[in-house]
Amino acid sequence: MQERSDVGTGARGQHSGIARLQSETEARLGVLAAGLREYAILVLDAAGRVQRWDAAAEHILGYRGEEIIGEHISVFSPPEQAAAVRPDWQLAEATEFGNHVDEGWCRRRDGTGFWAHVVTTAQHAADGAAVGFLQVLRDETEAGVHQQRSSRRFSDLFDLTPAGIALFDETGHVLDANEALSNLLGYRIQDLNHMPAISLMHPNDRDAGLIADEAASARLNQPRVRQRLLLSSDGHPVPCEVLSTSSVADDGSRFWLVVFQDITEWQRQTDELRHQATHDELTGLLNRTGLNELLDSVLHGGAERVAVLFCDLDNFKRVNDALGHEAGDELLTALARRLTDGLPPGCVPARLSGDEYLIICSDVDTVGGLESFTTWVAELLRTTVPLRGQLIAVSASVGAAMLDQDTAGGNLLRYADTAMFHAKSKGPGRISLASRALIGVREGQLDLEEQLREALETDSLELHYQPILDRDGAVVMAEALVRWPHPDRGLLSPAVILPVAEQGDLLRALDRWVLRTALAEATTWPEQSGHPVSVAINLVDLLPHDPEFIDAVTAAITETGVDPSRVVLEMVETSLVELPTRPHQAMVELVERGVRFALDDFGTGYSSLARLKDLPTQILKLDRQFVTGVETDPADVAIAQAMIGMGHAMGRNCVAEGVETPGQFHALDNLGIELYQGWLFSHALPLPEFRTYLTPRQA
Repeated sequence: MQERSDVGTGARGQHSGIARLQSETEARLGVLAAGLREYAILVLDAAGRVQRWDAAAEHILGYRGEEIIGEHISVFSPPEQAAAVRPDWQLAEATEFGNHVDEGWCRRRDGTGFWAHVVTTAQHAADGAAVGFLQVLRDETEAGVHQQRSSRRFSDLFDLTPAGIALFDETGHVLDANEALSNLLGYRIQDLNHMPAISLMHPNDRDAGLIADEAASARLNQPRVRQRLLLSSDGHPVPCEVLSTSSVADDGSRFWLVVFQDITEWQRQTDELRHQATHDELTGLLNRTGLNELLDSVLHGGAERVAVLFCDLDNFKRVNDALGHEAGDELLTALARRLTDGLPPGCVPARLSGDEYLIICSDVDTVGGLESFTTWVAELLRTTVPLRGQLIAVSASVGAAMLDQDTAGGNLLRYADTAMFHAKSKGPGRISLASRALIGVREGQLDLEEQLREALETDSLELHYQPILDRDGAVVMAEALVRWPHPDRGLLSPAVILPVAEQGDLLRALDRWVLRTALAEATTWPEQSGHPVSVAINLVDLLPHDPEFIDAVTAAITETGVDPSRVVLEMVETSLVELPTRPHQAMVELVERGVRFALDDFGTGYSSLARLKDLPTQILKLDRQFVTGVETDPADVAIAQAMIGMGHAMGRNCVAEGVETPGQFHALDNLGIELYQGWLFSHALPLPEFRTYLTPRQA
């Protein structure tokens, strides 16, 4: 009995303690809330049923105490919130964290609603168990009105914004959508409602959901931006930038707000800029950037039989010189189309610069092997192109390299380039395949290029002079011929120097060096019978087409002080064919200052007689191939006679090159040649020996 009595007493004491705590709390809150009729104070039991009810609660919620005591607080919630057990969620949050603050709509006895600020505090027993709750509601109807206005503003913004907007529920179905999204995808708004998000996605972009993934869904109010491909109602892809964020509705449910920004035009502009960055503007082929990206992609894709072909058009400069650069561009475009249309699958053409094309083949075995394919490409580029009313014959020198154990991917372009130069050295339209031996030679060539560049900078080259005499043996002119006293290879001739200068892009610098040096040294020559000896300079790259041509020649004459009448500029016939107006005028301007021009290798080009007549040249140099047989071959005699007669008819002096025997000299003399050059008279001489040669005794 005693034990039972003690237990009963203890239980009664515990309940009385809780009741006393509640009474004291009510009393304190009652005093605090006196006169604050916008506050309702509710005492709830552990299940959320109303235990105490004050006058403010009756004023705000409209229930009398006898009507509400024992009712669950869900009666104060709108039906949708009650169905979502939002009131129980509030109590659970307060139980776990001690208290919970929330805002939302409450319902009065008469069914009207008001916006309430709700603070729920859990009441705990000594052992920590929740024994009830104290809930304070504040009537914030004015705040609710603001909320309604804000909601209305959101609705207006939702409807008026030009970006597509949709609300999705937790299952990924559309709750609502605006007119902009309807227009973007071509659906009616009623068709979009309840549509699953997956139905908005293009089949090519369904690997991931439209809204953020599960990891992101755990973080509320953290927007995520992605580019996705949507599907319009008519099946067209619609690229969009998609910004999505999750939030919680008043009833505690989660929803997604997703904004769709059409990026079709931005993507078009981006693609256009990307194309411009990776493609040649003239031909539309890949440029160097695009080529390198493609090659990297092929190599990293695991291809093992990759081949690169380097194609350089033969003597393309003659087209630009004869017909102008616009005609040259037309030719380059025509050949680009020929490559694009003619190459087999797996082979992609590119244009690096000027008249250079490059072809990447991802598997050369599928096109017959490296040598067979290279030969085929050379034949593809050997064609005749109608251009400006003329048929222009075209060919290309083609070098090829293939990925193998000796050739790393990064060296393919360089090795193909090396092979192309080797092909070019063998003649037009030839091919060459890269090999270790060839690469070794090329690497030695690169060393020579660097050494030549240094020799030009340090004036380490020298000029030799070959005399040009009249029929009486007097020296009237001398041709300057460059020599390179190489420290390891000995004295190198133009046959070695010029290819090195061409491949190292040094021809222009070499021309300028020869021009300045020859004119300066000519001022030190003794006269011949009271007449100064002229100096002839071969120009290879510094030609009348160059905008700096006049200035460069004039500056050299001024700097050295040589008489312009002693300056003879030699140029090959092919560089002056179909001379445009501006270069022609440049030559005329220098001729008016006293400079003379000599047409070198006369008879080996393809100039028409009418065009030769118009060239402002004063000297024709008969090529040695027409001199060799004049002593014995009637055909050579006839050809030489015709050319000499042609030169005289046009008022030009004629020089015979390569005269080596007295018989050749007498035959040419009988044909009317005025000037002679060749080993019969002298080899090219270093400057000191040439000065000695000019002395009256030696002459």
